[in-house]
Order: sequence, then structure tokens, then C-alpha cells
Amino acid sequence: MDVSKTRTSFYRRLYVAWLIDSATATSVPALMAATGMPRRTAQDTLAALAELDIDCRFEQDAGERNNAGSYVIRDWGAIDKHWVGAHLSQIKGVLGYP
Repeated sequence: MDVSKTRTSFYRRLYVAWLIDSATATSVPALMAATGMPRRTAQDTLAALAELDIDCRFEQDAGERNNAGSYVIRDWGAIDKHWVGAHLSQIKGVLGYP
């Protein structure tokens, strides 16, 4: 089955948001390790979450410098995070992620 770039982009954003919200991967290196995506793709996907009205923010660790901290999802907007969790195997299959 051919999958459109629109669908893969949408699924990639949902999956990254789910990884962050579930505390599975809350940094760019952790996202790269969990998905195998290149650094630039991980960074671009994080930046694109706002296009889906997903409120994702980087929270600096108290007293730390040099971007020590983690990403958190503050609001999923119109996206149902429970649907994402229930369809993870489908999402990962479309994206070819482990």
C-alpha cells in the first residue's frame, strides 16, 4: 500500500507527541534513538507539532544550562491522545519504526 507524504508527516507528528507525552522520549537524542530518525527530522517534527495545535514546550531543568531539560506536551489540542495510543502499531507500521 502506498502511503502519502501527508499521512506519514501526520503520523510522525502524532508518534513524536505520544513519545514525549508518555515520557518514553523527551529529548531530541531520545527521539532519534526511539525512531531512528535523523536529528534534523526530529527537530523539524517537534517544531511542526504546533501546526496541529499540539502545545509542546521545552522545560529547562532548574539550575541547569545549555538546554538541559526535556520536552513536555501541555495540550493535545483537537487530537485524541487515547486514539494515538490505541493505534500505535498501525502508526509505527506506516512509518516503518520499530
